[in-house]
Amino acid sequence: MPIWMQTAGLLVLSNVFMTFAWYGHLKNLSHKPWLYAALISWGIALFEYLLQVPANRIGATEFSLAQLKIMQEVITLTVFVPFAIFYMNQPLKWDYLWAGLCLMGAVYFIFRSA
Repeated sequence: MPIWMQTAGLLVLSNVFMTFAWYGHLKNLSHKPWLYAALISWGIALFEYLLQVPANRIGATEFSLAQLKIMQEVITLTVFVPFAIFYMNQPLKWDYLWAGLCLMGAVYFIFRSA
């Protein structure tokens, strides 16, 4: 499997865990003390790091640090928008499209000299 695919796949999975760790408690644990939510989030974040660290190590064999970061940000938004709409029941906003277009520009500029 190509390096970019391994890296992107692991980063997508990592971002699913990250998104739930960072924002899932707002829906599921809002009635609990923040410390309880923080401990649960840290537990979820462990799985994020178990995927994110190998993703970046694999990716670093082919991509620059800046390229890895931009890839991460694009994947974050790609995971976050469906999470916000379908799981958190947030309305779809034009701002998601504009943010995505800005990230596409970032991808272009960071990968154009590769």
